Amino acid sequence: MDDAPIVTDNRLEFGDLLPDGGVLLALDLGTKTIGVATCDAGWRFATAGKTLPRGKFTQDCGKLREIVKERAVQGVVIGLPRNMDGKEGPRAQASRAYARNIATALDLPVLLWDERWSTASAEAAMIGQDMSRAKRAERIDAHAAAVILQGAIDALAGGGF
Repeated sequence: MDDAPIVTDNRLEFGDLLPDGGVLLALDLGTKTIGVATCDAGWRFATAGKTLPRGKFTQDCGKLREIVKERAVQGVVIGLPRNMDGKEGPRAQASRAYARNIATALDLPVLLWDERWSTASAEAAMIGQDMSRAKRAERIDAHAAAVILQGAIDALAGGGF
């Protein structure tokens, strides 16, 4: 890679940076929490991880560095909150800024992935598992990160969009 890690919303560009696959870390950025998920190195299965309380960037980055080191993460996927019409608002711009910062801090490429419907999909799956409302509230962001990551790895591995 060049001086700065790549931040892109182009799955082909991101995939080219990781020709041998590798574990990916997904983040669902909320105002109070960060949902975390990871996938296997072969990009088959996304698994919900922790829901981290969101604090100062340096604190968040320290927690994420631990996960990156522990799981030998090769790239990061961050949910990009677009409006239903596909346009980007202030939340999307904040996610783009976070992506640039995290790419530099972790020295990893970042893929921004459309996260529309991820929370609704995650909640429906959790209801299907008969998870209590309290447990769902506690885990929703991590499950949404897994939905985001599964969509991204399906497109990366299978060539879909």
